[in-house]
Order: sequence, then structure tokens, then C-alpha cells
Amino acid sequence: MIKILLSNDDGFIAPGINLLREALIEKADVLTVTPDRDRSASSNSLTLDRPLRLTERGNNFYSSNGTPTDCVHLALTGLYKQSAPDLVISGINAGPNMGDDVIYSGTVAAAMEGRNLGLPAIAVSMNSFKPEYYESGVQAILHLLDDLPNLEFAKDDTVATILNVNVPDIPWENVKGFKATRLGKRHAAEPVIKTQDPRGKDVYWVGPAGDAADTGEGTDFSATDSGYVSVTPIHIDLTRYSALDATADWLEKRLSRGGAETTKERSDDDPKGEVKPNKSGGVS
Repeated sequence: MIKILLSNDDGFIAPGINLLREALIEKADVLTVTPDRDRSASSNSLTLDRPLRLTERGNNFYSSNGTPTDCVHLALTGLYKQSAPDLVISGINAGPNMGDDVIYSGTVAAAMEGRNLGLPAIAVSMNSFKPEYYESGVQAILHLLDDLPNLEFAKDDTVATILNVNVPDIPWENVKGFKATRLGKRHAAEPVIKTQDPRGKDVYWVGPAGDAADTGEGTDFSATDSGYVSVTPIHIDLTRYSALDATADWLEKRLSRGGAETTKERSDDDPKGEVKPNKSGGVS
């Protein structure tokens, strides 16, 4: 039986993770470790200034006072005593994680921590902040799990790849299929909102995320808007390989002093340049 570590950033009472957990335990050995409250937009943060605590919420179900990244790190390095799980799944999140969202997302960060520690990982989100059809997210994951062993990069330890899945908030029978997509892009976030607390002191709320800017064919935004499940392979290496030559030349001409040598090094995974998506296709 496949072993799955399940986490999220919405907390242990969130309906998305509970519905997914109920479906997964029928076909997998599932350990669930989640934050004890909503930790959305916590990104890849680890807690270093206080100890982490676990509270049992059910059979193989725990909450932690840490971040989503803490939860996955704690589970993989502290709770699995004999053998690691086969897969890390994060979600189902209430709200999309598309385009620039992945930089801030606690949902994606939980999956990323699993991949950092050498495991295949999936982040799954609904394309609505008030989802009505979580079951579509559940079905999307169950369908992907059925064929996951045939996804070659999932076993490639040299490139830490995560599947970022976004599901349209529509009934499953209305979902048109799956599409491999690239990340779109949002406009800049709205400004912070200034207000006052009951004592008259100024306080600030972070403004909402910007609207979608790049929604062209092949993007995650386009797929979900068209009724498809968006599946975006993302990786952790943030190097812009196509800019290495220009950066090295700039350093040599402008910043080198006293004969200091300027060199550039390329990753073995991408010796020639920046990795770009090469196709997008649908699977019914």
C-alpha cells in the first residue's frame, strides 16, 4: 500500500484536507500533519525561535503550532521512524495558487519541503476562495495518483520537481480534462490598507493579490478558466541560466578589481540555458 504524507496551510479543520484525507485513507497509508490554524501565505518559513508541538486530532492525524513547511519537515524527519512515505500531498487549498502565488503559498511550500527531502510532491488548490466543489479536487488527485508511477521525473532525484495542481470550482462531471501548463503572471499586489486599532494606533493590512496579467494559452489561468485541471511542473532552482553570460560579462567589466577573476558555473541539470516549457496538452 502506498504511503502518503498529507499537509496543508489552511489548518486541521479546513474542509479540503479532511475530504481528501477521507478519500485517500481508503487506498493508502496516510499520515496527516497540518498547522493548528490558517497559515496561508507563509511560504517556505521554518520556525527556529520556539519549539514545535504536536496535538493528536485523530488516527494518524496531528496538528502543529508551526508552519506548513515545519509540519512536513517534522513529519519526515521526526515521525517516520522506519521508512519514508512514497509521496507528499499538500491541500486541498481554498483558493488558487497560480502564477506568482507559488512564491508566497504555504500550500506549495509544504509540497516543496517534501521534494527538498527527496520525495515526489503534489500541491493541489481550488480555483475559488469559497469552494463549492471540493470533490472535484479530490477526484483530480485520485486520477493523478492512479498514473503517477508512469511520470518519469517523479523519480528523478537530480531535479526537484513538484506538480502544482489547480482545479476549477465546478462539478467533476463538467471538468473537461487535464492540461499541462506553465505559470501565468499577476499584476502587482494592491497597496497595503491602513486603518486604526481600538486604541487609535495605525495598523496595516496586506492588500489583495493583483489580478491575472498573463492568462494566455498554455497558462494555469487559461486552463482553469476553460474548465480544465491545470498541472504545472515547477522546480526549486531559481537560477536564470540565460542571464549568466550577461551577468558574468557585467561583473568582469564593471566590478572586477585588482585582477579578481569572474567565473560562471552552470548546473548539470541545465548546462545550456534556462529551462522553458516546450508543450501544453490535454488529457481527457
